[in-house]
Amino acid sequence: MESGPPCCEPIPHLRILNLSIAYGNTTVVDEVSLDIYRGCITALIGPSGCGKTSFLCALNRLTDLIPAATVTGEVQFEDDDLFHPDLDVLTLRRRIGMIFQKPNPFPLSIRRNLELPLREHGIRRRDVIEHKIETALRDVGLWEEVNDRLDRPALALSGGQQQRLCIARALVLQPAVLLMDEPCSALDPISSGVVEELIQRLRGHYTVVIVTHNLAQARRIANYAAFFWMKEQVGKLIEFGQCRPLFETPAHPLTAAYVSGLQG
Repeated sequence: MESGPPCCEPIPHLRILNLSIAYGNTTVVDEVSLDIYRGCITALIGPSGCGKTSFLCALNRLTDLIPAATVTGEVQFEDDDLFHPDLDVLTLRRRIGMIFQKPNPFPLSIRRNLELPLREHGIRRRDVIEHKIETALRDVGLWEEVNDRLDRPALALSGGQQQRLCIARALVLQPAVLLMDEPCSALDPISSGVVEELIQRLRGHYTVVIVTHNLAQARRIANYAAFFWMKEQVGKLIEFGQCRPLFETPAHPLTAAYVSGLQG
């Protein structure tokens, strides 16, 4: 990433309209509509079980991998309909990357963790691969820490380093959007702080959507926040807006109760 990222812009990058998700006969997310803005960090907050992760997974069609899952509604991404039957899902997941709650590096070398996705997407030239690997590792602040041991096992890295490697593995494909499902929750406080600083550096370069139960973290890093809640045993979007007003002067009493610690 170049220094001095551009400011977050209130230009829709993902437009979500009436998105509903069900597993079998159980609806877990009901008719969610909101815009995800280009270059901004959007935090999804709310108690466990209210559909935040399911919503996140629908944004790059990871829900396709769940046999009983059905998704209805619309998601527009850069003029594409995410649920169009002719959409190339592999290309979609290159453009919309996913970072999971627990670091999940491949049980291979550091180098191979970054090389494999490049080769899977047709990149074969060794000089190009090496450049992209170094760039991604520099972007996540790992290059100076691991450049002399790229052929050693990725699983020998610390938890925080593994999570940054997983972020680098997503960045090496040059996505437009990064989806993050509680990327700091499995880390110690120091590693969590390093990853949080990294996420903030992504602002302006990438559109980031992050699920977090850490309300202080959401306030620190997010431009926008979406508050989910269970109503009649179904996950609903209660309130969405700029992060600071949502926390300081929420429009909905449920939001006010949750961000003040009275609910959730």
